[in-house]
Amino acid sequence: MIIRGCGATGVLATIWLSLGMVDLASGQTRLAGPGSDHKEAVVTTHARGAFEVKLTPQPPGVEAEDSMVSRLMIDKRFHGDLEGTSRGQMLAATTGEQGSAGYVAIELVRGTLEGRTGTFMLQHSGTMARGAPHLSVSVIPDSGTGELVGLTGQMSITIADGKHSYEFEYTLPATH
Repeated sequence: MIIRGCGATGVLATIWLSLGMVDLASGQTRLAGPGSDHKEAVVTTHARGAFEVKLTPQPPGVEAEDSMVSRLMIDKRFHGDLEGTSRGQMLAATTGEQGSAGYVAIELVRGTLEGRTGTFMLQHSGTMARGAPHLSVSVIPDSGTGELVGLTGQMSITIADGKHSYEFEYTLPATH
């Protein structure tokens, strides 16, 4: 789909329309997907633990070799309420300003989350502005499999004394 001459509002409206989130007849915005008339019980909870991460630099892709953009493979091992592994890819960029950078990443997590087994994907978006970090790590919608179908949530990552930990606020449909 090509959109020309639309501002941000027009682009957003086009995306919502293409995802079926706007009813053309009424102009109403739907915040739930098809079949949302049926309310399913959900459980929201917190998971915590530690993880180890290995970042492996990859050869430059489409970015120039002298660019400040780098590509890395991600390998993680999660412990705690989430037991499992993940693999993913990261694009990172540095700037000429000390302490300013950004990254995006996608990772596929395989494991058991508080007794429920399956896979799901996480999407990262992080920036650092002169040492001040901002990070968003979210479950990609509808990426859960197995007993993790319907998983939604946000993960926060803390690095202290060289050790990584996570807090994961998530929602899952109740088991029957």
